Amino acid sequence: MRKEEKNNESDGGSRLARWKKIGICAVLGVFVLLGVSYLFICLYIGAHVKSACAQAMQEYPGDRLEAVIAYVESESHSLRKRNKAVWALGYLGDKRALPVLKKHFTGGSCDHNKYLCQGELGKAIKKCEGGLNPCAWACR
Repeated sequence: MRKEEKNNESDGGSRLARWKKIGICAVLGVFVLLGVSYLFICLYIGAHVKSACAQAMQEYPGDRLEAVIAYVESESHSLRKRNKAVWALGYLGDKRALPVLKKHFTGGSCDHNKYLCQGELGKAIKKCEGGLNPCAWACR
């Protein structure tokens, strides 16, 4: 083999090695970005769940889950605030919330002016029954 052919082969091999490194770094970068995003989103959700719990506990001191359940049941609060409490119950994922969630769940279409959000109730029920709840750790 001539010297020029050897240089071309070694140059091509080093290019391939560089592209492999770039590819590995890109894949690792994507995984790090996804991990940081997941962490940020879970912490954000957790902060809002804890805020909803704190708001409920101001009026209903004691166990935070029982306070949020009482908040959902109280018709003295707006439906919007009660829906936020339903959302929080879902992320808390405690089976003790199931009776109140199922009590209000009809499975029908939403009428946010008259009833609790059926979509939020359905999602909360699934989470409390053991469904996918990937940010639950940040809410407890």
